[in-house]
Formats: sequence, structure tokens, C-alpha cells
Amino acid sequence: MTAQVPETLLIDGEKHALFTEPLEAYFKELGSRPDFQAPHTACWRGYVGQWELNDYKLYLRRLSGGLTDGKTVTLKSIFPKGPYPVFARWFTGVLIVPQGEMLEYIHMGYASIYEDELRLKFKRGVLVSKSRRNANPIGWLNPRLDILKRKLFSDF
Repeated sequence: MTAQVPETLLIDGEKHALFTEPLEAYFKELGSRPDFQAPHTACWRGYVGQWELNDYKLYLRRLSGGLTDGKTVTLKSIFPKGPYPVFARWFTGVLIVPQGEMLEYIHMGYASIYEDELRLKFKRGVLVSKSRRNANPIGWLNPRLDILKRKLFSDF
């Protein structure tokens, strides 16, 4: 599988890549999925969404893609009744947001490794916790060891 084009997530107005596909949970809840047409091998899902974290809630702001019958997919074609942006109340899970520099490119899905990773946990579209996973534990540990050394040896 080819590395995939990420969706985006706006956090405090700043655009981030999103290594999770929260709309898939909506299709699973519905019991069906539109017949999307993959535009290329880097977008097997057939669409790209723009999401936003606003007031601890996850919203789908934009959606673009295409169907196998040639029709264009938009936010309004999937959610014709609105309101817009669409509150993602169907999503319970963790969004993965890569942070920093890419340390290792892996040509499969969202497997590339970044310096840091923000994990946002949601329950029915509401943010319940966030955490970080540092891909370089030695880089994280070294400054803390320096502080500890200074404390331990400050009396000598």
C-alpha cells in the first residue's frame, strides 16, 4: 500500500496532518459507504476531509472527493441536512496528529515516523483527553537527565 494523503485538522487555526480517518466511523455506523473513486494510489479512501477542533468538539468542515459514477463529493452531498460544519458525534476513538520532522518515511498508509505525535481521544465527538508520544525517547530523556545531574551534583 502506498503512503496515504492525510486529511487535515485545524487546531487553534493551525493546520495539521491527520493520520486517522474519522469519517469511516460514520460510514460504519450507517452500515454503508458511498462508492468513492480513488483518484490515485495515495488516496485509496477516495476523499479528503478538513476537520476542526473547536471548543473541545470535532467538526468536519470540508469534504472533497469523487464517486465511481463521476459525481463530485462534498460535505453537502454526504450531510444534506447540515448544519455546517458537521459535528462528528459519531466519532469515538483517537485521532493521531504527527508533529515535528519526519524521522523515517514508510511507504505504507500512515506508517511514517515523526519526532512527536499528538493523540486526541474523543467520545461521541467531544475531546476527553490528549497525550503525546515522542518517537525519540532519548531526545526527550537527555534534557531531563541534565537537570537531574545538576541537582544531584550541585552540592559538590
